[in-house]
Amino acid sequence: MASDPLYINNRITIAGWELAEQFVLAGGPGGQNVNKVSTAVQLFFNILGSPALNDRVKQNAAALAGRRLSKEGVLMIEANRFRSQERNREDARERLKELILKAAEPPPPPRRKTKPTKGSVERRLKEKSGRSEVKKMRGRPGGD
Repeated sequence: MASDPLYINNRITIAGWELAEQFVLAGGPGGQNVNKVSTAVQLFFNILGSPALNDRVKQNAAALAGRRLSKEGVLMIEANRFRSQERNREDARERLKELILKAAEPPPPPRRKTKPTKGSVERRLKEKSGRSEVKKMRGRPGGD
């Protein structure tokens, strides 16, 4: 299945040769099957060396990957939620797809600076003076 291309969206498709899979023993429920069959999947994808992604998507994906990214820029996704190898393989590919889709989102619009309204400034100053009065009343009484 690693030879099948992974379709991310209409502009991004990861070729099958870019994905590498390795099957390892998984813990958790499954009885004796857990000790015999390698059902967990480790999916490897070289983010920084991939020709399918542009530079912005590569940088965003590297930031989103965090500790799952090696020094060489290879992302490792480990899937062991399910008892079958096939479902774990699909889960790993789906998680890679979600990560790349999130990295490919357009950046948020730049923040526009705004001034506080006149009413909000007046309310803030009135509240400040009110708190000041409350704190003055907490002190020792002046012996006038």
